[in-house]
Amino acid sequence: MNTTTHRLLFCCLLAGLTSSRCAVAQTANALSPKESKNGWVLLFDGKSTTGWTTPDGQPVPAGWVVKDGTLTTEKGAKGGDIVSTNQYANFELQLDYNLEAGGNSGVKYFYTKYETGGRLGMEYQLLDDKLAEDNKKENHLTGSFYDVMPPNTTLKKAGEAGQWNTIRIVAKGQQVEHWLNGVKILEFTRGSAPFTAAVAQSKFSQAVPAFGTVEKGHILLQEHGSTISFRNIKIKTL
Repeated sequence: MNTTTHRLLFCCLLAGLTSSRCAVAQTANALSPKESKNGWVLLFDGKSTTGWTTPDGQPVPAGWVVKDGTLTTEKGAKGGDIVSTNQYANFELQLDYNLEAGGNSGVKYFYTKYETGGRLGMEYQLLDDKLAEDNKKENHLTGSFYDVMPPNTTLKKAGEAGQWNTIRIVAKGQQVEHWLNGVKILEFTRGSAPFTAAVAQSKFSQAVPAFGTVEKGHILLQEHGSTISFRNIKIKTL
């Protein structure tokens, strides 16, 4: 192979790599044609807080900022929790998150006001399992149904603090699944005997109606005093 051919091949490979990188960059906070066809909807456009409010229905506080294609709340910014304007019953939710070292946060679903207990939601816990203070109970670790059911730690593979991870929550009828980085780490049936027993042992045991049995609710991004960023937040109604 002569020098000219080598140069042409190198240029083609370089162009291909550059094109691939551009394609990956373009997918952030955007839906592919296939996703759109299958009913996925973005909950974050990468540019604004449209579609989100405080639990009281007020505009998203200054403690949450949109920067570099992420929805971020900084440590000590006191942004408070924010919720989706829409409510969901049967859905598949997927998003990426990046949590600081020692951090604590979460994503709640079926978030609504209970007759007794105030505003509550089932929480997919996000935690630095190694350094966070609240790491003593298995049902408080990343991927757990917070304070109720632990994830399968033998299957769970979370990136280190400061790295991006992808979670997925699937709720259809009474069936719920928690996924982390492409692996299902928890599955349960709302209202089942194991579910009811676990709720009875949790801090939500006094809620009326029974915690986790509501038919629909908002998606909530939790501000828990730590720096956390979200991106590629998308949902599909099932």
